[in-house]
Amino acid sequence: MSNIKIAQKKPYVVELEPGKYWWCRCGHSQSQPFCDGSHKGTGLEPIEFEVKQKEKFWLCGCKHSADMPFCDGAHKHVED
Repeated sequence: MSNIKIAQKKPYVVELEPGKYWWCRCGHSQSQPFCDGSHKGTGLEPIEFEVKQKEKFWLCGCKHSADMPFCDGAHKHVED
């Protein structure tokens, strides 16, 4: 996990339309919380998830959630 960059220490609250999305796992994307390809060379791949209906999500910003891509409160316990 040494290649992970903490993008922010709180979740990204996003309302998403139905479709497939790629959540940035490495923290290097400039399009947080979504992948922009910046993970190349980190050994970390983005996580694909599908939205079935328009809904609000809390996506992990610290990249340490046990429920990736969703926030589980792990940001309260990670150090910079």
